[in-house]
Amino acid sequence: MIYSPPQNMAAITQSSVNFLVSESPRPSVRGKFLFAGDEKLYLRGVTYGPFRPDDSGNFYHNPKVVERDFALMVSNHINAIRTYMIPPRWLLDTALRFGLRVMVGLNWEQYITFLDQAERARNIEKRVRAEVRACAGHPAVLCYVIGNEIPASIVRWYGHRRVERFLERLYWAAKTEDPDGLVTYVNYPTTEYLQLPFIDFVSFNVYLESQDRLEAYLARLQNIAGEKPLIMAELGLDSQRNGEQAQAISLDWQVRTAFEAGCAGAFVFSWTDEWYNGGVEVEDWDFGLTKRDRCPKLSLAYFSHLKN
Repeated sequence: MIYSPPQNMAAITQSSVNFLVSESPRPSVRGKFLFAGDEKLYLRGVTYGPFRPDDSGNFYHNPKVVERDFALMVSNHINAIRTYMIPPRWLLDTALRFGLRVMVGLNWEQYITFLDQAERARNIEKRVRAEVRACAGHPAVLCYVIGNEIPASIVRWYGHRRVERFLERLYWAAKTEDPDGLVTYVNYPTTEYLQLPFIDFVSFNVYLESQDRLEAYLARLQNIAGEKPLIMAELGLDSQRNGEQAQAISLDWQVRTAFEAGCAGAFVFSWTDEWYNGGVEVEDWDFGLTKRDRCPKLSLAYFSHLKN
């Protein structure tokens, strides 16, 4: 399967920008799936950023770069992105024009002992409220993520019930600012035991390099999710260590397996090898569907041809 990049990306970008997406109903949960009005949403997403911040603290480059990225995404049948930092309003506007829905990550210090001080916990809640308020009501917003993979050591330190109560506190803080917005927490296998019945749908990051193991674990996650939708919020493979061919083949069965297991959506980590984390450019991982210069990898062609 050979991928041929568009011959005139500028033309594609311009035509996509000129295609204004009508403001469809905001996503809602019905049983095991997400809907926009009467339309069932099968999310075929990628994670996006953060990138090295500019002088103003913006982690998402500029509108020109984002438009080119989004044009290449939609030309390959991607319909959603996941961010880890709050996106600027202009990025949400751009996503709307391209018909992309945004899983909005709310960033706070979840990798340290965040409950040791009452003031710190209050400040986290205030920040969540402020970030949700900045996006509230925007038709491109798919949902808000109130946390991502709180380390198992932190959960064990405080006890799962205390962490669960704090996440519920953040859930209601987000709901107060945007009552119609969906809210989730992105868990991972090490802390699958967290009981979060208040979230609108269940999200997990899962990295398994065996199809049989992934099938078995997805069946387990569907039992955990119960009557709620299950979303794969991250899956993928590093091409730097495994090669682009192995990455593409792995991505093919990972995404197919997720949908065959009844997941409402899957997000590939990540759109591009370009990634900024912990104050540095990450150069020892290449999980992207595209290289740092946005040259498509073989995995993008595989993802583009996948059917739900």
